[in-house]
Amino acid sequence: MHWIDPNSLPEFAGKFECFVLNPHGEVDGFVMTGDTSVSILVHTPPHMDDELTRHIAPGDSIRVRGVRPRGAELLAAVAVTTASGQKIVDEGPGHDRKHPKVKHQPMDAEGTVRMSLFGPKGELRGALLSEGVVLRIGPKEAESVAPLLAPGAKVAARGDGAETQHGRVIHVLEIGPDLHALKPVRKPKPKNPKEDPKHKPKPDAEVRAA
Repeated sequence: MHWIDPNSLPEFAGKFECFVLNPHGEVDGFVMTGDTSVSILVHTPPHMDDELTRHIAPGDSIRVRGVRPRGAELLAAVAVTTASGQKIVDEGPGHDRKHPKVKHQPMDAEGTVRMSLFGPKGELRGALLSEGVVLRIGPKEAESVAPLLAPGAKVAARGDGAETQHGRVIHVLEIGPDLHALKPVRKPKPKNPKEDPKHKPKPDAEVRAA
């Protein structure tokens, strides 16, 4: 959302807690504690990774200008102001930007969901466990396992993991209520138009006319 003027957006203040990672091991958000001591999930684009990790540390007071998508507990940031007053603005990705080289390996985790994770438009994308592990899953796949990604849910997952200085992240390939009841993650089957109640076959006259 680098086309939005940050100064036109509301500003939210809080204390930085921890970064959130995407499946590549990049920072694409963080958790901060607001004025009412409620944890707030903030989404940031991966191309802001370097500046954010260089200038923000746990306990820092920060301010965020951003937008709230419908139907999700999320703040999609356009600009972040650090404790020293430095303003980090989403200027869009550079053309030559590449994903960092992070070692991936099979990994599993089990625990309690602290908060659901969302994409910038409010689409469910995974969960942050109380133990600090990030579970990532595609938005279409996430729809079918949403109860396991809800705050307070007991969940276990196995998949392609990475460990960085900012924590662990798992691209989920199997998920379930515990490690003994894992099932492969699959995209939901596309609806058959003939089974969709909105689908109405054309009358014979219209078919012949066509």
